Amino acid sequence: MNWVCWVLALTFTCAAHAQTWKPAKTVELVVGSAPAGAPDVMARVVQNIFQNNGLVPSSAVINKPGAANTIGWAYLNQHTGDAHYIATISPTLLGNKIMGTSPLTYTHFTPLNILAREFVVLTVKADSPIKTLADLTARMKKDPQSLSWAFATARGNHNHIVMSLYLKSIGVDPAKVKTVVYPGGGPALTAMLGGHVDVYVASPRSMFPLQKEGRARILGISAGERQTGALAEIPTLKEQGSDAVFYTWRGFMGPKGMKVSEIAYWDATFEKLAKSAEWKKDTERQFWNPTYLLSAAFTKQLDAEYEQTRVILADLGLAK
Repeated sequence: MNWVCWVLALTFTCAAHAQTWKPAKTVELVVGSAPAGAPDVMARVVQNIFQNNGLVPSSAVINKPGAANTIGWAYLNQHTGDAHYIATISPTLLGNKIMGTSPLTYTHFTPLNILAREFVVLTVKADSPIKTLADLTARMKKDPQSLSWAFATARGNHNHIVMSLYLKSIGVDPAKVKTVVYPGGGPALTAMLGGHVDVYVASPRSMFPLQKEGRARILGISAGERQTGALAEIPTLKEQGSDAVFYTWRGFMGPKGMKVSEIAYWDATFEKLAKSAEWKKDTERQFWNPTYLLSAAFTKQLDAEYEQTRVILADLGLAK
């Protein structure tokens, strides 16, 4: 074999090898918050589709709640170069670093994808004396300490940002408001329904069904315009005079040091998931906006979003 043929043969062999990686053991889907919260639901929906469609041989959801998701992400960080470990990712990873609550940010990992966007709603218990956003505004302007606010899972995340944007828009200092941060959506929801907190800042996924059951009342959503489908009945915060437009995205990341072949495997796997009929049904059921980006495009977007988030948090007085 002459040297040209040898080089070509080696090139094709390496290229083929680069595309053949697949999990050799159970894949852990790491969630940095408690069960029943939005990241946990996302992970379990994904794990079910992996299993039902044979996309991943074996996978399991592992909850590592605490410290504003940092415990879960620190756990992922212990598995450098091992693509059998992937974790849910959200803008909290950016906010934690900007606020100085964690040394970890997206550059410590391998961003894999965005699978969906999700807006935020302000909600009260059904029997609350707060009937409308106007009622809430009047109450907060009169006495910022008169109501308690709750959200999960970390200060500086999308829930906290929407809450702060709303309060600033009505002339109330977010730092002067009674705020309770829960480790997961489940405990926060229980607190709201039990009357332990007055206003709950959360996803439509968890609140809209409770409004339909007559157990909760949604005052507004953080979208720039009315949503379609079931959410069309919910007025935006913007149309009610509060320029609090913001959303979170949800997806996955792997540990730092992943090989090209491993990233290619997860790109292909999540692309199949995002195009599946089951995923489309789940996104409708969870009130997620199904917009996905794979690894290369997602990493590029994060560079821009880090700076945007830093500006927002600095304006809110939350950046270090």
